[in-house]
Amino acid sequence: MREQRVRALALATCLLSLGVVGVSAYLRLSGAGLGCDGWPGCYGSVLSGSVPAPWEGARLVHRLVATSALLAGILLAWRCWRPQPLQPAARYATLLLALMLFLSVVGIWSADPRLVVVNFINLLGGLGLVSFSWRVAITSEPSRLVEQGRGGAPCRIAMAMLTLTVLLGGLIGARYAAPACGTLPACEGVWWPALQGWAALNPFAVLSGAPEPGEAGGVALHLLHRYAALLAAVLLVGVALRLRKVPQARNAALATLTFLLIEALLGVLTVVSGYSLWLAVAHNVGAAALLAAAAGLMHSVRQ
Repeated sequence: MREQRVRALALATCLLSLGVVGVSAYLRLSGAGLGCDGWPGCYGSVLSGSVPAPWEGARLVHRLVATSALLAGILLAWRCWRPQPLQPAARYATLLLALMLFLSVVGIWSADPRLVVVNFINLLGGLGLVSFSWRVAITSEPSRLVEQGRGGAPCRIAMAMLTLTVLLGGLIGARYAAPACGTLPACEGVWWPALQGWAALNPFAVLSGAPEPGEAGGVALHLLHRYAALLAAVLLVGVALRLRKVPQARNAALATLTFLLIEALLGVLTVVSGYSLWLAVAHNVGAAALLAAAAGLMHSVRQ
């Protein structure tokens, strides 16, 4: 009974965390002017102090959802540790609560959109909330989900590449680099990042404005993100095919492939649409869901 209640609370926390990711993405992207009239010249005006007004209720919704998620996280950690630790769920619940508190502290510096590292932490932190809360859910009943006797090394490699893809995507958002590349599959005819573009991987820069179309740093981030995504997709498909006959891993593999396909389509449509605000928001939420699904796949094949 306790495990079932913890699992239900963890699922509720995961849904609230997805809500936090979605509303945060809307506030960030609408504030930056994604898809604004006069694109891409109007994009990134927030960096010069001009902030387009988002839907007036969005900030209130964000505070309500974030507060609800924090309260759920506190209760979840308590239920996992008392009266005796429910491991490994308690460990993930503690990490979840620590991440929530850390993001609350980082929020002090979030008023300055020029700080790449703060934008980057907020982006990845939201994804981490979903991933950790989902891990609590899937580890609260480990006997039903863990498949013994299958090595998880290929899955770990695929997960590492997926994580790299998300990190690169987070840098694109943190640097307001969307306008740097508006074509597929190459960026304005460029297929490989120029040497000077690799400096954009530095997360500690202070922005002075959004990059122009074709800017070397933005192009480098877009191309690296796409190549990492392609390699991650190949690896995840290979892992899913390898596990297709393992009953305990079949559902997790199917979920991972489904979210992978959805996320890839959302990424392509976002670029083709000229960076539609709602497609970009959906792409952010999809990344969180894909990471959670991949975490479930890793759990299902560990020894």
